Amino acid sequence: MNATNCFTIFNEVIDNYHVTDNVDATLNNPHTEIEGLLYHKCWIDTVQWHLEDIIRDPNINPTDALVIKRRIDKSNQDRTDMVEKIDDWFWEYFGAKNDLTCGKINTESPAWVVDRLSILALKIYHMQEQVDRVDSDAQHKAKVEEKLAVLLEQKEDLSLAFNQLIEDVMEGRKYMKVYRQMKMYNDESLNPVLYKK
Repeated sequence: MNATNCFTIFNEVIDNYHVTDNVDATLNNPHTEIEGLLYHKCWIDTVQWHLEDIIRDPNINPTDALVIKRRIDKSNQDRTDMVEKIDDWFWEYFGAKNDLTCGKINTESPAWVVDRLSILALKIYHMQEQVDRVDSDAQHKAKVEEKLAVLLEQKEDLSLAFNQLIEDVMEGRKYMKVYRQMKMYNDESLNPVLYKK
């Protein structure tokens, strides 16, 4: 497992989504195992990316906006759940090599780095889309080309950091711990607006 594997899956997802470019398109995940989890994770991110675009329409009907907001809320929970499933996979993958008594801990678990890689793949795709626009002026094109260059540099750096994290855990230089997100606002027993009803 490395960043190249992740980006291969993420780019496949993004391309597949844009065949219809429809937030209601059906997820058709051709993969199993970790590749299937990565595909599903990026699909959630890709649909949510476009829901976030839709809800920013200044002329959106308020009723429609509320429906979209609820979808985004659910998507955020689905995203977190999927990250935790991917961390479960990494926990099994590392097995006994994940020695919590030695090495250093990382600020993020592997799956939360995967989350950042997935979002970065979407940013790169859509920034490239802006670079390729034929209806924009030279100033816009120059600005988005600069942004794309930064995103591509970030891809290199984050990919290297992810690969180093995986190698470091495998070699005992770092260890992985998983902290469940414990989101309170979706839990009827923890969100006061919900449990006081």
